[in-house]
Amino acid sequence: MDKTFETYEAKFKALADKKRLQIMYELTQRGKVCVCDLADLMGMAQSKLSYHLKILLDANLLIKETDATMNYYELNHKEVNHLLSAELCCLFRTNNNCC
Repeated sequence: MDKTFETYEAKFKALADKKRLQIMYELTQRGKVCVCDLADLMGMAQSKLSYHLKILLDANLLIKETDATMNYYELNHKEVNHLLSAELCCLFRTNNNCC
């Protein structure tokens, strides 16, 4: 159970930041975005943006695709939907009528 809790802890820590939520929102609206375009959209230096992207990547909330020297990011919808689902709630329910 400790490993499960550590996994969720990392995901929720990644979500507990306004800038990272804004990044996820932009990716939701635009789909796959080049890091240079995302830096412009966010009004952030690419180095600062990379810091936030790494946290989201490590939490498996983003998908990264590299094409030559360009990095593209998109939301990992499967993982985000997983977090928004009843599955996490099932860890804390006392009845067996879930998941």
